[in-house]
Amino acid sequence: MTGSSKSPPKASSSGGRPPQAVKFTRRTSSGRVVSLSRDDDLDMSGEFAGPNDYINYTVMMPLTPDNQPGISDSKQDNAAGSSYGKTKFVSESQQGGGGDGDGGGGGGGAKMERRMSILNSTNNKSMLLRSQTQDFDHNRWLFETKGTYGIGNAFWQDDSALGEDMSMSDFMDKPWKPLTRKIKIPGAILSPYRLLVLIRIVILAFFLAWRIRNPNYEAMWLWGISIVCEIWFAFSWLLDCLPKLNPINRSTDLSALHEKFDSPSESNPTGRSDLPGMDVFVSTADPEKEPPLVTANTILSILGADYPIEKLSCYISDDGGAILTFEAMAEAVKFAEVWVPFCRKHNIEPRNPDAYFNIKKDPTKNKKRPDFVKDRRWIKREYDEFKVRVNGLPDVIQKRSKMYNTREEKKEKQMIKEKNGGVIPLDHKFEVTKATWMADGTHWPGTWLNPTADHSKGDHAGILQIMSKVPEHDPVMGYVDEKKLDFTGIDIRIPMFAYVSREKRPGYDHNKKAGAMNAMVRASAILSNGPFILNLDCDHYVYNSLAMKEGMCFMMDRGGDRICYIQFPQRFEGIDPSDRYANHNTVFFDGNMRALDGLQGPMYVGTGCMFRRYALYGFEPPRFIEHTGVFGRVKTKVNRNALQARSNVDDEMQPLASDSEVGFPQKFGGSTMFTDSIAVAEFQARPLADHKSIKNGRPPGALLMPRAPLDAPTVAEAIAVISCWYEDKTEWGDRIGWIYGSVTEDVVTGYRMHNRGWRSVYCITKRDAFRGTAPINLTDRLHQVLRWATGSVEIFFSKNNAFFASRRLKFLQRISYLNVGIYPFTSIFLVVYCFLPALSLFSGQFIVQGLNIAFLTYLLLITICLTLISLLEVKWSGIALEEWWRNEQFWVIGGSSAHLVAVIQGLLKVIAGIEISFKLTSKSAGEDIDDVYADLYLVKWTSLFIMPLTIIIINIVAVIMGCLRTVYSVIPQWNKLMGSLFFSFWVLSHMYPFAKGLMGRRGRVPTIIYVWAGLLSITIALLWISIDPPTDQVGSASGGNIEI
Repeated sequence: MTGSSKSPPKASSSGGRPPQAVKFTRRTSSGRVVSLSRDDDLDMSGEFAGPNDYINYTVMMPLTPDNQPGISDSKQDNAAGSSYGKTKFVSESQQGGGGDGDGGGGGGGAKMERRMSILNSTNNKSMLLRSQTQDFDHNRWLFETKGTYGIGNAFWQDDSALGEDMSMSDFMDKPWKPLTRKIKIPGAILSPYRLLVLIRIVILAFFLAWRIRNPNYEAMWLWGISIVCEIWFAFSWLLDCLPKLNPINRSTDLSALHEKFDSPSESNPTGRSDLPGMDVFVSTADPEKEPPLVTANTILSILGADYPIEKLSCYISDDGGAILTFEAMAEAVKFAEVWVPFCRKHNIEPRNPDAYFNIKKDPTKNKKRPDFVKDRRWIKREYDEFKVRVNGLPDVIQKRSKMYNTREEKKEKQMIKEKNGGVIPLDHKFEVTKATWMADGTHWPGTWLNPTADHSKGDHAGILQIMSKVPEHDPVMGYVDEKKLDFTGIDIRIPMFAYVSREKRPGYDHNKKAGAMNAMVRASAILSNGPFILNLDCDHYVYNSLAMKEGMCFMMDRGGDRICYIQFPQRFEGIDPSDRYANHNTVFFDGNMRALDGLQGPMYVGTGCMFRRYALYGFEPPRFIEHTGVFGRVKTKVNRNALQARSNVDDEMQPLASDSEVGFPQKFGGSTMFTDSIAVAEFQARPLADHKSIKNGRPPGALLMPRAPLDAPTVAEAIAVISCWYEDKTEWGDRIGWIYGSVTEDVVTGYRMHNRGWRSVYCITKRDAFRGTAPINLTDRLHQVLRWATGSVEIFFSKNNAFFASRRLKFLQRISYLNVGIYPFTSIFLVVYCFLPALSLFSGQFIVQGLNIAFLTYLLLITICLTLISLLEVKWSGIALEEWWRNEQFWVIGGSSAHLVAVIQGLLKVIAGIEISFKLTSKSAGEDIDDVYADLYLVKWTSLFIMPLTIIIINIVAVIMGCLRTVYSVIPQWNKLMGSLFFSFWVLSHMYPFAKGLMGRRGRVPTIIYVWAGLLSITIALLWISIDPPTDQVGSASGGNIEI
């Protein structure tokens, strides 16, 4: 509000001064001033100019519920006597008019009262509740601040004089707010990006057409090979680029989530959490390659997550059945009793103790409690003792087992003596099994240190142990303990934690990790039945304690019932600063996955994924869209509840899983307790029905009741569903749960959900949600890529090929899944193309007749377009240009090694039925414990090195021979040499990280590299001499021979 004086002057009877006027105006968005007073002929230019500008007082009124345009004069006239009260300006004007008989003070006061009255409208309530989705609720601010507008106090709220049909609660109602927001990429970046992609497609089409019409008749074989490779590269680039045309960003509103689910309300007067349950799965298989301490730190970060304690459950699947993992988890739970309350007390981030104590910054930053330093010192000492105990477990287990086995031998001898009168027969042989013993003096039911029948990795009983009991429904506050920390006012409960090792027997196909995950799905459904499942690898810990709530924002938002999973990006620690082998993989996680989020959703990539349990069971979404026509442009919306709705059945609060769908034992197995849990999980996963736009919602407060305690029959049923025979004659692994038949079961599982019509969401949080480790050693990295590529080849030759997808899969989403199965085959053309520069240098020919203007122009245009596209992709994805270049380099390295072997292995499996087996990637560091990057310099020979090494050596030899040929020829053809050298250096520049990795630390090259280099060089020289032997003549005009 603006005015020319601080307070309105009193009216005067002086004839030279006009009567005081207070006029209300509103400034529109265009800047024009609109009058809200009875006098419509307000001249703003005259008021703010001239010597008497202090006479008039103009009140600039913001657009508020009591200031709406379009109100009739009659309502304004009656507003003076309304129940909204009067302004101070009105009362002062009336007092001034009553005391001065001249100038029509009484009439002026009545007119002024009409002018100053607050406008009343019968539509005020709707006006107040209209702005529902803004971040700043101006209506609420207006009434909380008593309607005070900056300078002058234009309105005082009279709480006792509200309208009969309105109350203060009407204004204080919390507006409905969305939990998430979609943020589009700016058009200034995305529009040029799309245009450049189109331009490059056109240029590539013209270039390939020109190449076909202009063959190199001097070297048709070279021209033909290059044409085939270039056409495939253009096709491969198109498959990769098309799904990236619609990238988006998303954000969450955790405060709105807290208001909806964790704040007191009419349906939740106590303020308990109304969030659905969450089951977290962690998988491990070998404690030697996946250290138990790493797994224990992951478990501690999960138990300390900021999620309702009574709603959170954690499960670890030990597919190796190792007692080392079991006892390490027991130690972790014991340490969690002090670590988790410590994290809550001081708001620790991250809640992985190893990661927290290794942070290179001031730990006291933003810590307000005076006892933080003392508490941190104490918990650090406890953690050091915990690490000593966990690292000492192998020796403890061995000594304990040896002691118990010795005792058993003594008992055996004593029994023999008693049977033979105190004498042991000389020919008697003691056969005491070397068992592995638990701390309570009983045999370990899993894998023994000395494997025997019924106690080996592939042959042991099922194990299920609840290591931390189900937490109390009400908070349990801590107290002052001299032996521990002061946890007064801190909830000391920890979530439920269970150790699971499924039964394994010879003769059964246990389906590797996918089978272990499905066993955990069934066991967790019996024990906790959380409607959402978070899947983590044992080396991926919770870096952001609010990550689960951020993912829940998408599931609980409008339309969240159509989301099958939330995929978080994978972030890694311990990567060398230069990221030599593109371990961070940011081009994929920040580029491709972000772009897929703008289609039907990102792929499932194995870890850091929050699933809807109901979607994992193989059911369809409540609503989906079918895409038909050219490029899927014709959309048909399908509602699964349409038939029930037409029959006037109120099914909004009923589970979607009808008896006809879940009542088949041959589908889900023979456990009725499990099948009964399906409908409950579906109902609890629905969003709140707190807005008319929410479809398929549940009533608020439906999840406030405590869950039933675990009893012996329930645990026995959970053990039964993890038996090796449970999946016989069921659809587990075929339609239900993680899908079997591929080493990349994650991609196949996500594809099946998308194929049913579900959507997925990519959740990139400001603070990384999860962090893990990645192999920085070249050999381990290539074996990891080999496993992924082999799984892609399996997908291509299976029914999971996107060619056979349903109409519910979007066209561009189908293209992205097609690329998953096709990209390994690019390695065939890539390897051939990497040899083309060397063949050109050896033969003295080139892929074209000469470096003419047309060829160079096309090459320049393609390069410029590719550069600009890459720069814009870097811009909208947020990756660094160096990361993009590292990704390009490793694409050539991996494509010429791991991808090629994957294609060969996939063809062998399809044609000859040869199964492929993979070993776990070791997560241990190198021998130099003082260097965190010691593993980077280890050179472990593998057959995957053969092809890239061959490419490097042949190109180097070819460069030398090509230069010598041209220099010593009579008529040197420098244009062909320059073209071949350019492509040869292009290959070598991409192979540089591979060559650097072979040199190890300080350039120490393994002997095998020298052997291979020598053999290849000699072989190439002899082969070339045989093909083109030297002559006694002077080099010909073509420069094809070298005179010796």
